[in-house]
Amino acid sequence: MIDLHTHTVFSDGVLIPAELARRAAVAGYRALCFTDHADESNIAHILENLRRFVARSSAFFEINLFAGVELTHVPPALIADHVARARELGADLVVVHGETVVEPVAPGTNLAAIEAGCDVLAHPGMLTEAEARLAAERGVALEITTRKGHSLTNGRVAALARQCGAKLVINNDAHEPGDLVSRDLRRKVALGAGLTDEERERAEANAQALIQKMLRA
Repeated sequence: MIDLHTHTVFSDGVLIPAELARRAAVAGYRALCFTDHADESNIAHILENLRRFVARSSAFFEINLFAGVELTHVPPALIADHVARARELGADLVVVHGETVVEPVAPGTNLAAIEAGCDVLAHPGMLTEAEARLAAERGVALEITTRKGHSLTNGRVAALARQCGAKLVINNDAHEPGDLVSRDLRRKVALGAGLTDEERERAEANAQALIQKMLRA
């Protein structure tokens, strides 16, 4: 299993990176990316600390670890600049907090994130067909999430990804130990969203491809 979307004490998670890495490894995860909530105020601080942890400590954990960010509630007009800034600061992966139906995310966030070429658009809520088609063209992965609330629109995201040929990934959006779901529950969430087993396996392969890209970087 791979989780490309997790949070530590550097934003609103409850675990320091070491404990999150350890718990994920024991739970059966092979790779994990720390993607704490970021905007202009903290993006440099987050990446400085997470990159240092990954560089100095990852060899001691039985799991591949990466440092990224989740750009969160960033005004759409600033998202492209923030994506570029995150990459300049050495982010392995850039996630954007999409227009989930359970938070007041600014309209236009999904489109701005896709146009900016982020790696993963998290819980994109009432994604439009035009946005899904653009995600397919730009190679932006759309997230199927196991997280309560955000998962309410998984079915729509899955259907539009299938219709438009967009890539999917499955993430936990983990904030605490209980969010690191089992392989069985992860499969059930994907199937509950309307994916076939073949589509679920393809989503897992998409995450693996992102991991391989980060390892080569």
